[in-house]
Amino acid sequence: MNAKDKLPKVADSWTTAPAASAREAWRMFGIMAEFVEATERLAQVRPAVSIFGSARVAPGSEYYDLTEKIARLLSDSGFSVISGGGPGIMEAANKGAFGGKGLSVGLNIQLPLEQKANPYQDISQTFHHFFARKYMFVRLASAYVVMPGGFGTLDELLEALTLIQTGKSPRIPIILVGSRFWGGMLAWFREQLVSQGMIHPQDVDLLQVIDEPDAVVGAIFRYYETRGFAQPAEEHELLLNL
Repeated sequence: MNAKDKLPKVADSWTTAPAASAREAWRMFGIMAEFVEATERLAQVRPAVSIFGSARVAPGSEYYDLTEKIARLLSDSGFSVISGGGPGIMEAANKGAFGGKGLSVGLNIQLPLEQKANPYQDISQTFHHFFARKYMFVRLASAYVVMPGGFGTLDELLEALTLIQTGKSPRIPIILVGSRFWGGMLAWFREQLVSQGMIHPQDVDLLQVIDEPDAVVGAIFRYYETRGFAQPAEEHELLLNL
């Protein structure tokens, strides 16, 4: 007997009860409903800037105050500001926008260790699934402002970069705030990813590093001064096929 014949077969131990299969099928309707509800409720949130950053930043700290100021400037300039709806940088972004002229939007997520929504939201939309939430961050954004953060922030940043690099979403400004915080990562991109041919040198140019709040807003307006904020039909179609 061949030695491989003695090994257990995956198919022998993998069974799906009809009831479990039916639950999985019905769950798809719940996912679809989450997309439909969010799309309809947030359809008029434009132009908007998505702000990412750590949930662990305390009120009154350097990054919290910086985020609040950037969000207020964006809001008073006519942008809706979108955050993850929780504490830390997310709260600072919503708080700054809430005090300004634009909408403050929180895309909250239900977590096993429940994330408490911050109180500075004109529109609060709660998601069960990370991928639906992340889709709305991308779908609505005219620019990304990325504050210092951890794994979640890096996940959102790298997903935005990947979508733009691969042509799955339009190129929009991605602004990293905090040259001291982000400098090492950018150096590693160039020294390792570019030098070994993992990415093209121009891929790094998708990122801007800016420290001053006024300069963040100015960079976004400069990008759109020739094309305007209205979304061309081809970009709309592109985002429908993310």
